[in-house]
Amino acid sequence: MTMPFYVSASFSFLTTFLFFSSSLFSSSQGQPALVPTFQDPPPAATTPPPPPPTSGDASDGENAEPPGGQPPPNWPLNSPPNSPLDSPLVLAQQRTYRKDPLDGFKRYTGGWNISDRHYWASVGYTTAPFFVLAAVWFLVVGLSLTLICVCYFCCKRKVPYGYSQAAYVISIVFLVLLAITAAIGCLILYKGQGKFHDVTTETLDYVENQADTTVDKLKEVSDFVAQAKLIAVDNVSLPSSVQTDLNQIENELNSAATMLQVRSSDSSKDIRAHLDSVRLALIMLSATVLTLAFLGLLFSILGKQLVVCILVVIGWILITGMFVLCGVFLLLHNVASDTCVAMDEWVQNPTAHTALDDILPCVDKSTALDTLSRSKEITYQFVEVINSVITNVSNINFSPNFPSVYFNQSGPLLPILCNPFHPNLTNRSCSAGEVDLSKATQEWMNYVCQVSASGICITTGRLTPNIYGQMAASVNVSNGLSQYGPFLIELEDCTLVKQTFSDISRDYCPGLRRYSWFIYVGLVTLSAAVMLSLVFWAIFGRERRHWLYTKQALSKKARSRDRIEENKWT
Repeated sequence: MTMPFYVSASFSFLTTFLFFSSSLFSSSQGQPALVPTFQDPPPAATTPPPPPPTSGDASDGENAEPPGGQPPPNWPLNSPPNSPLDSPLVLAQQRTYRKDPLDGFKRYTGGWNISDRHYWASVGYTTAPFFVLAAVWFLVVGLSLTLICVCYFCCKRKVPYGYSQAAYVISIVFLVLLAITAAIGCLILYKGQGKFHDVTTETLDYVENQADTTVDKLKEVSDFVAQAKLIAVDNVSLPSSVQTDLNQIENELNSAATMLQVRSSDSSKDIRAHLDSVRLALIMLSATVLTLAFLGLLFSILGKQLVVCILVVIGWILITGMFVLCGVFLLLHNVASDTCVAMDEWVQNPTAHTALDDILPCVDKSTALDTLSRSKEITYQFVEVINSVITNVSNINFSPNFPSVYFNQSGPLLPILCNPFHPNLTNRSCSAGEVDLSKATQEWMNYVCQVSASGICITTGRLTPNIYGQMAASVNVSNGLSQYGPFLIELEDCTLVKQTFSDISRDYCPGLRRYSWFIYVGLVTLSAAVMLSLVFWAIFGRERRHWLYTKQALSKKARSRDRIEENKWT
């Protein structure tokens, strides 16, 4: 198939122009960019800027914005540019200060919030150059290919004669170099996406593990509360008012555990599904494009022009898909980077209610505080019940005339239990002669007697095995609740969530940024190599055809000259 020179030259110029025009898009946090950056918010200015104009003040200019499209760096992180300082915490405000196409291209000031469609619209706007470039590439190159087909079938073609040896050699050299470049880009892309997927999976596993650990501990506390309702020592149980409070606390704990488990699990499943889809698309598309590059090189050298033309059409469509995928991945990269910045800022300004609740929510503060208070009250009440039984039953030598409290108790007096709390639930130190909660069951074993079939002690002792078991169960519940006290305090001040986000920011965010950059470099390298390969396929095919026509024409002239010489001699 013959391609006129002016058509191939125009196609080459067009493709090269589209490629180098991508470098004109600058990268910034607030503007559309083809090259992502990992810049932190700029340092605070030494002098405060003038206050931003309100939306209704026309004298300051319509839609007035700070220079460069970003808010002044010393605007408080806790308030958007047009909000009062006492507004709720806005995460990653400076980084997410982008134009929002859903709001008339005004600046988005809501900060990081994956539940807000305006956030997605603003971060999606940063990837607009990729989609514009994909559309331009698809339309213009499609029109060029259509023009080539029309010229081929409708225009009268002259037999090409003469060729450039330099163009022939340069084109074949570039085809080989571009094929090698495509292979390198594919290798970078494959390694980057593998590492990125691994780091992301490890991050999600860590978040899920933290959430599962918290849920398990909440359920264990709930179990201790449930056990406390059933325990009685020598038929003496907790007051009915405390029993009612325990029912409420148990329900709140179960609700908090279920909420945390469901929300963290759903968020993790959604993220994993999207990551797996992107990974599969990257692998399939990169492998297809790399195969296309080598097939184009092979069939160009073999002179299979029809096959090369088919590959050009396929490459035209695949490169469009590569541009779209670059935009999608840049969107994913920007969201991941925004999330890392949001986590850093949340750790510095912790609060129980932010957009980060969609990833790993804090347990409701009132629930944690109530549970902590009730756990102290349960411990206090149990110790009071046990000490009441020790003082009024075990340590008194009743006569058989009091069968309800008589079991032939005798021997040394049983030490009372140390109550770790005052009646107002403040911490209390143990007095002399009191036994600590952690040592009580072991100490009381020395005061257990052997009993007859009727439950009367037949050996020296102050406790029957039955009463000892009830007291030991109460102590175990109290110990369990005391051990979970620090955990409940961490829930109340969100220490667990702060630690989780701090670990992610320190241990996982650098890998996410680094390997997302690898994927981006691999995508751009592979796309550029194959896009330029289309140009040199056309150039090399033209020069090869001209070389063949020139060789045939020279051979024909040589035969004609030899025939003329033979006629002269005859």
